[in-house]
Formats: sequence, structure tokens, C-alpha cells
Amino acid sequence: MGWLAAWFVASAALAVEIELEEVAPGHFVHRGTMEERSAENLGDQANIGFVVGERCVAVVDPGGSLAVGKALKAAMRKVTDKPVCHVVITHFHPDHFFGAAAFRESGVQFVAHAGYARTMAVRSRPYLNALRRDLGAAADGSEVIAPTMFVDKVATLDLGGRSLELRAWSVAHTDHDLTVFDASTGTLWLGDLLFVDHTPVVDGSIRGFLEVLDELARLPARVYVPGHGRTDAPWPDGLIPERDYLKLVLDETRAALKRKRTIEQAVDEVGTTEASRWVNFEAFHRRNVTTTYTELEWEE
Repeated sequence: MGWLAAWFVASAALAVEIELEEVAPGHFVHRGTMEERSAENLGDQANIGFVVGERCVAVVDPGGSLAVGKALKAAMRKVTDKPVCHVVITHFHPDHFFGAAAFRESGVQFVAHAGYARTMAVRSRPYLNALRRDLGAAADGSEVIAPTMFVDKVATLDLGGRSLELRAWSVAHTDHDLTVFDASTGTLWLGDLLFVDHTPVVDGSIRGFLEVLDELARLPARVYVPGHGRTDAPWPDGLIPERDYLKLVLDETRAALKRKRTIEQAVDEVGTTEASRWVNFEAFHRRNVTTTYTELEWEE
């Protein structure tokens, strides 16, 4: 929409820059870095933001640390003085949820997929330990906030003059992915069901991921917000690079299994032609092949 601004939240120890872009009327996005998490970027790695209604605001992913969440909140207060009524967390990955404590106040509902709590129970401690390792003292105050509202299939959030449809998806990027859709502007927040430029991550099912992408492509979106990166491609063309990558990994892993390649051999061989097309390829691709091999190993 051409609206762009930046603010800083600072202390003696750290500073977080938050740039906001109004991608559709009332929809404000901050785009995170593609870098690995560090004390310098404070876990500001994901695309996060908020939606403003006539009565209140819904935050969509509060960011990767308390510092990022506070910076997002400060930037939001330059846009609107309306209260926050919902914090939607699209899935339980650290770059998306650790900023939630910045929005903990009376009347705020924290919303997640019905499967979120199961993963939260298993991963909370290792995720928090890893955050402290990577950020040091800058991780102070970051914590896991338990959702107060769960979405099993579809739910609607009323912000006053604007309704958001939340949809819980079957196993794909994770086993608890949630999307946010505003029919009035045709704006779809995808979380990590869409990676742009950043290597896609399979933490659920690669077959399920491809099936969900096909379903997403049929939604009547006009504007869309990926979990990472940005693109000017019209909807649903922005899904194509990710889909092509996942399909290649699926097909080449199946072929490796038919040739009776070991998992170590498959990890070294599958998808190597994709290396130049994606950021963070070394950090995530080999894990994707491992996950895919394990999923397909006993496929009929």
C-alpha cells in the first residue's frame, strides 16, 4: 500500500528495529531477517504483524523474543491506540511465538491450532534453552505463553467491522499450522505454510505439505503474507517455487529408496540441484531429506 515506517525499541544492551508495511488496509507486516538467530538480531527472523479493526487489534505471530514482541507493540502503538484482543500464533516454532509475553494483559486471547499444546508440552524447555544459548541476556523475559483459545477446524475473530477466519490445517509444515484470512481485503496470512527464498522446512509431512499447498491455491486471496521472505508474484503463483522444491525432494527421495540407498546416501544426493535457489539451504535441506526419507520408508 506504500505505507512504510520504522521505529526502534532500545535499552543499554540492545536495539530492535521494526519496519512496518501496510500490505492491505489495516494489515501491517514486519518482515524478519533471513539470518540465523543471534544476539544481534534477537530472533527477529519471521514475518510478523497485526490487523486493525474498528474495535480492537489481532496480532499475527508476536516474534522470536520478548524484545521483538515489545518492538512490534511499540510500532503498533504508532498506528493505533485500539486494544489488542487476540494474539494468533500460526505454529509452535521459536521465531514466531517467543514475543507473546509482550502482549500479555487483561482481555487478550492467545489463539493457536488445536494440536499446538501437544507440541508445546514436548518442545518448550529445549526451545527456551536454545534461545538463552543464542541470545544470552537478551533472552530474558522471553517465555512460552500457553494459548487460551484453540482452533480445531475453523474459527472467526470479530475485530469490529472486520472478521478474520482462522483455519486449522492437517499435517503439513507442522502438525498444527494455522492461517488467517480477511475476506474483506482478500488478505491471507500463511505462517510457514509458505517460505519465499528461505529454504522451506518440513517439520510435519512432505506429502501433507503438498496437499495443503494445493488447497491453499484455491483460496480467493488477493494479498498474501508468507512466514518468511517476500514476493510480488500474484496469488497463487507465489506458492510455485516452494511446491516445486518439495515435489523434487519427494520424488528424488522415493527414487533413492527404490534404489535401496541408505538415509545417509539420500541426504547427500537428494535435491542438491536446489542449493543455489534457496537461502539457508545447508541449515535446513538435509533435515528435510531426513524427514522425507523417514516418512516414505514404509510407503506402500
